[in-house]
Amino acid sequence: MLDDIPLFSMLKGRLSYLNQREQLIAQNVANSDTPGFTPHDLKPFTIASDRGPTLSMSLAPVQTSAAHLAGTAPSAPQGGAFGPQAAPDSETSLNGNKVVLEEEMMKMADARLNYDTALGLYQKSLSMIQLAIKAPGKS
Repeated sequence: MLDDIPLFSMLKGRLSYLNQREQLIAQNVANSDTPGFTPHDLKPFTIASDRGPTLSMSLAPVQTSAAHLAGTAPSAPQGGAFGPQAAPDSETSLNGNKVVLEEEMMKMADARLNYDTALGLYQKSLSMIQLAIKAPGKS
């Protein structure tokens, strides 16, 4: 029932994405000593519509005056699937392992912060709906 509301559907997808991302990062950390291991990460999250193409959250620059420089915007990632992709970090050890624990911990902290934010927004939105359906004058 709540999945019919676009906000809740998007938040559910975001929470699922962040959960999968945390699992991949944990696998990267667990394999930090495995020779030749390349870390993986998920493609960036996009809001997918059940009825159409993936919606983009990016903004394109607009030239509002002839005196302004024409800007370029990076292209939005295509597809809404949470497919893992190779994401080698900046260093490679002598045994060919490409996991950098510091970078993985930064990714984990970022994913955790985003998860907590999405969960808080979900809870607040649910509270607002519960408040809206209460009968007037009743607590």
